[in-house]
Amino acid sequence: MTTVSARVTVLASSTVLCLTTAIGTATAAPAPDGSPVAVPAAPAPALEASLAGGLPDHVDAQTKSTRPVYDYAGAIRESVYVDTRMDTDSDGVNDVIAVDIVRPRETDANGVRIPVIMDASPYYSCCGRGNESEKKSYDANGVIQKMPLYYDNYFVPRGYAVVGVDIVGTNRSTGCGDVGGEDEVDSVVAVIDWLNGRNTARTSDGTAVRASWTTGAVGMIGKSYDGTLANAVAATGVPGLKTIVPISAISSWYDYSRSGGVPYSIDYMPWLGEYVGHDTPACDAVRADLGESDDDETGDYTRFWAERDYVKDARKIKASVFVTHGLSDYNVQTNHFAQWWDALAKNRVPRKIWLGLEDHVDPFEFRRDAWVDELHEWFDYWLQGLQNNVMRSPQASVEVAPDVWRDYPTWPAVSKTVGVPLAAGKLGAYGKGTVTVTDDPSLTEDTIVSTPSEEIAGRQMFLSAPLPAPIRISGTPSVTLRVKSDSTTTPVTARLIEYGEAERYSGVRRTNTSTCEGASTDYDDSCYFTVEKTTEKSDHGIVSRGWIDAAHSSSPAHPKPLTPGKWTTVTVPLRAQDEVIPKGRTLGLAVTLSDTEWTTPNDTGATVDIDLAHSKLNLPVTAGKVPAPVKPQPLDVDITTPTERPDLHDPLG
Repeated sequence: MTTVSARVTVLASSTVLCLTTAIGTATAAPAPDGSPVAVPAAPAPALEASLAGGLPDHVDAQTKSTRPVYDYAGAIRESVYVDTRMDTDSDGVNDVIAVDIVRPRETDANGVRIPVIMDASPYYSCCGRGNESEKKSYDANGVIQKMPLYYDNYFVPRGYAVVGVDIVGTNRSTGCGDVGGEDEVDSVVAVIDWLNGRNTARTSDGTAVRASWTTGAVGMIGKSYDGTLANAVAATGVPGLKTIVPISAISSWYDYSRSGGVPYSIDYMPWLGEYVGHDTPACDAVRADLGESDDDETGDYTRFWAERDYVKDARKIKASVFVTHGLSDYNVQTNHFAQWWDALAKNRVPRKIWLGLEDHVDPFEFRRDAWVDELHEWFDYWLQGLQNNVMRSPQASVEVAPDVWRDYPTWPAVSKTVGVPLAAGKLGAYGKGTVTVTDDPSLTEDTIVSTPSEEIAGRQMFLSAPLPAPIRISGTPSVTLRVKSDSTTTPVTARLIEYGEAERYSGVRRTNTSTCEGASTDYDDSCYFTVEKTTEKSDHGIVSRGWIDAAHSSSPAHPKPLTPGKWTTVTVPLRAQDEVIPKGRTLGLAVTLSDTEWTTPNDTGATVDIDLAHSKLNLPVTAGKVPAPVKPQPLDVDITTPTERPDLHDPLG
């Protein structure tokens, strides 16, 4: 690693969330049921197996890892156009997918065949990749000259090809994208098929070209939309895709657009399609169809959303998966990695997970050296077939305090889900009777959480006693409420808060230092700014939030309107979390109805009674109890700096 000086820029943080010390030890990763499992053999054929004379020069005999022996400056850089069977812009000509490739020159001259690291993205021209918003750039002949990010700089010298795919309807590909739908997914599958000899491609002058330089073993990687595409393509089971590394990635577009029928914003799908795609009348028509099909008016899970739900197809996955996500991410919220992870476990997919404190941030920014090393080992195992120890190391790594990481044998670490009862004003006590909440859309989160001991119209707050011992919340909490409404439906919002003064993680900011991860040229360097963590002293932290439309509680696809005046049970799913709440802290559960800061709910103005005896907080904890106060204790909370909310209309970057 080389360090150089550079300029200073500040990165904004969109959320403040506390994670403190955690409890655990590192052991071998068990199966989903907790039983030991054998370490899987790497599925890709070892590169050396195809060569006479043992290990090739780029594999270290002692460490069984690839090393940088190929010349990056002299690498082959080429651009090809892969054929598809789609005509998404209805121009009578099948769409073609632009693919830019950087690979060692030896793959032409010496018959060396290598695996592929692929980043498929809609952002190569509109928005750029990484914190420095790098875009693809080309020479005078239209051949790739600069590939965004460090993947080519680092991995090409180590015997990999790096491939950047413009998904359908973006940059130099033709057609129109359908925002997470089958057309975008198929455009990437077409490229993997070409890399495996099952499809055709041409250069810009129409010359047919084969990918004879590759083994056909492909690993997909990318953050946000790019990682979402990796999830989606893996869920097709396409042969040749050996592993994916989804970073802050969507697992279901329904859950990205809304929470249990409550929309985060309206007409997001056509807006995003326009933001990243071609500006043509044909594509405008495709986006208009997205707007007509998204069912924003009802919030229902329909065939449109099922097409964009990759969790339901996890059984098809043949690739290994290395998940990484930020526990403060309210762009792609933590329910995405949690439900994806659960589906991978159910289908016994080989996997690892890293969970950082951060929001929508790549681990390359906040844990750079360790991340590059782990990624290198991961790709060597799954794509080069090198038998290293990556699958023998702990399955989960969690950031428990700024820049402090702890490894665990599996995730979540929960041994039980505790039902914490509710009483009037109390968390942890069994109550009788009812409490009432009347919708108040003007309530802000700061108001809701900053006066926990006061009665506020439109909010019910339940407080525990100070914790007698630390508890680790690991998994997905939820709130079960037996309710009676005067309306056929209403949004229900829940927040889990921990109170107690502490220095809490608040975000990251860019430093004036760069590190170089790989080889560089005059037109494509490997040097990127580092970031550092920021903290701020506060007297509370939001552990998790959650929203549900009451009519959608039992089924997002088949809502059941409430019968006014009749009791029914509603479960509010909170966002997945891994956090240790220290001894002495107080837990608070705030229940409100509509939330106009974080969502765009339908305004029903409902009044809801909550049956305390049949309501509870469902808390996944490894140990410890949540005791109720003997009598309510006043909590003084001073909100001095409003929490910055994410812009719900920001692109998925």
